Amino acid sequence: MIKLQVIGNLGKDALVNNVNGKSVINFNVAHTEKYKNKDNVEVNNTTWLSCAYWTEKTNVASYLKKGTQVFIEGKPEAKIYTNSNNMNIPQLHIRISYLQLVNSRNQEQTETESFNQ
Repeated sequence: MIKLQVIGNLGKDALVNNVNGKSVINFNVAHTEKYKNKDNVEVNNTTWLSCAYWTEKTNVASYLKKGTQVFIEGKPEAKIYTNSNNMNIPQLHIRISYLQLVNSRNQEQTETESFNQ
């Protein structure tokens, strides 16, 4: 079993969808690592994850707004999609089994709240 754990910020507000009668919350999370390269220049390397949280507890979506920091845990999946320039682009997806709200840019401090699938 492979499990991925990520702390990152939402790139835009989450969307609640219904697929074959089941609820899923979809959102994207960005994680940025900062480091200095060999020339001592600071570099930001951002990784985006496409997230799917299959749950009946869809009320959590109201807290998943752009800029909100979350801790997520789940099963990773690598997929390829073709963009408008007909180029194949790899994309990392995660099927979330655990979600924890860390904080929000819109508030000074948000209480930490956890959700299990």
